[in-house]
Amino acid sequence: MHVLLIEDDLLLGESLKEYLEDNGITVDWIYDDRKVEEIYSFDKYDVIVLDLMLRYEKGENILKNLRLKGIKTPILILTAKNSIQDKEICFNLGADDYLTKPFNPKELLLRIKALSKRKHMDNIVKLGNLEINLDSKTVYKNGKEIKLSKTAWEVLYLLLKHKGEIVETQRILNYVWADKPVGDEIVRTYIKELRKILPENSIKTYKGRGYKLE
Repeated sequence: MHVLLIEDDLLLGESLKEYLEDNGITVDWIYDDRKVEEIYSFDKYDVIVLDLMLRYEKGENILKNLRLKGIKTPILILTAKNSIQDKEICFNLGADDYLTKPFNPKELLLRIKALSKRKHMDNIVKLGNLEINLDSKTVYKNGKEIKLSKTAWEVLYLLLKHKGEIVETQRILNYVWADKPVGDEIVRTYIKELRKILPENSIKTYKGRGYKLE
């Protein structure tokens, strides 16, 4: 599991990062909330843990902006604000959970695990005669393993995660290649590779927009 923690309290942030990582969770911690804008893709995170009272920007504004950008990652608010009005504002802005300080770290862990299930797919995904194991990152066709490159796997995973939705080409570029200077052609190359192994017409092209896995 991969969690983004946005918390400007250095002591709390460090202790939470250590606690969650001790429980098998990968944590990216941002203590300067201005750096939130530098993140290329929020899709790689299973849960975002967001403080409200930050140094430079209100957490409510960050929450609002993430939802306006179409980010669907579950967001857990972690704050000392405990009024029902504060909670109402955050839930109306798209928060998925709300935990007030002080809190028990074990409760935070349990809430994160519960939220991550909303985003997670089944570990085994079947597409026609393909069986895709998300844990082991393996693909089997009629019982025989098919080797995929790391990059092809990442493209496939993103399409699987948004199955039935159009995934914009730029979103694929940001997710797989981040800030590397590559263009649309490289996406087409890997889509072509995936089409060779996926059932016919599984990936639809939306010219000028992106691709959809059906």
